[in-house]
Amino acid sequence: MGRLDGKTALVTGASSGIGRACAVALAGEGARVVAGARRKDRVESLCNEISARFGSDAGALIVDVRDRDDVADSFAKLAAAGWDRIDVLVNNAGLAAGLERIDEGVFDNWDRMIDTNLKGLLNVSRMVLPGMVQRGSGHVVNIGSVAGHDVYVNGNVYCATKFGVRALNKSMRIDLAGRGVRVTSVDPGLVRTEFSLVRFDGDAARSERPYQGMTPLSAEDVADAVVWAVTRPPHVNVEELLLMPTDQASVDHVHRTEE
Repeated sequence: MGRLDGKTALVTGASSGIGRACAVALAGEGARVVAGARRKDRVESLCNEISARFGSDAGALIVDVRDRDDVADSFAKLAAAGWDRIDVLVNNAGLAAGLERIDEGVFDNWDRMIDTNLKGLLNVSRMVLPGMVQRGSGHVVNIGSVAGHDVYVNGNVYCATKFGVRALNKSMRIDLAGRGVRVTSVDPGLVRTEFSLVRFDGDAARSERPYQGMTPLSAEDVADAVVWAVTRPPHVNVEELLLMPTDQASVDHVHRTEE
């Protein structure tokens, strides 16, 4: 019997990486999963995989979290299809774009990060939280980053968005205290996913450099932490979890072996 039997979990950014791993891990604990992302083919493939592996329903939410009207429309369709109750929300959709000094920053990259990492989280949370508050139960997990605890060279706007996620996480905790809704931030260090590939516009060689000479976290490691947090007893709220590879001691202190 799964620890999340009878629960419905929505994961944003579920088409790859941490989001995909979270969707699979939550389904493995018995949750009905709604996988949300922009890439329709990947989302539908994930839902089919979940149904085949676990014999459970999985819903596809094709949505751009940056677009408030699209979010509202997508959630209306989701509710009409019988997925109106969300017990666990994993706000995972996020990205880093570029790695320039702030005086050389690319405006489009700044907008993508702010619109996805902050406004996207807010857009989705605003749709889900009223139902949780009305029912007096629910759990929001915000995927942050070690970059929300300290800054690094040329990380400027990305770090600012992840500091913002930490602030929103704390604000949610305060605003929702006493209303039965738990809020958690899971903040990983280096994780090998498509994250760097997106940041460096598909440059595979450059995207691998952050992980050279060390063992990074996997997406499954982060998903395991998310599952642990949401399966604590109802009176326990894991407010913030900083998850680091053993080889990483801070945002920019990484032990690397010579190759």
